[in-house]
Amino acid sequence: MKRLVSALLVGLGVILASAGCAGLYPADPHGTLSEVTGGVLRVGVSHNEPFVSVRGPVPSGREVELVEDYARTLDAEIAWTADGEEELVDQLEHGQLDLMIGGLTNRTPWEQKVGLTRPYTETTDEFGQQEKHVMAVRKGENAFLLDLDEFLQSQGGQS
Repeated sequence: MKRLVSALLVGLGVILASAGCAGLYPADPHGTLSEVTGGVLRVGVSHNEPFVSVRGPVPSGREVELVEDYARTLDAEIAWTADGEEELVDQLEHGQLDLMIGGLTNRTPWEQKVGLTRPYTETTDEFGQQEKHVMAVRKGENAFLLDLDEFLQSQGGQS
């Protein structure tokens, strides 16, 4: 009887530990997903048509439209910041931005500094090479990255 009670207690402990861990992963060390939900989504944009155009006061383009749709799912306002890729990556690393767009591909040299979504579309470049397009988030913000990835895949992205 004592063994049965011990086995039941161990089994209950495993179940409770598993249930507790399931709520923790993926996690955002800096709380990006919870901060932008119902708040402000800070997006860095780099001019790269047709994905992003920064010719006017408000950016436009395919990726801008996707981010606007994503922000609606979060009930978030968008604060746009237009700059060059290097400056935007620096701002993303330091938590001044939540997301960066601008026609990035999965071959981006910034991969070591940022988190990348899964490719959400594919195009052919001027040399006939296939390019898989991604978006960048602050490295380690995995809950936010997963949520954005799921949104992009729901919009017809690749898996």
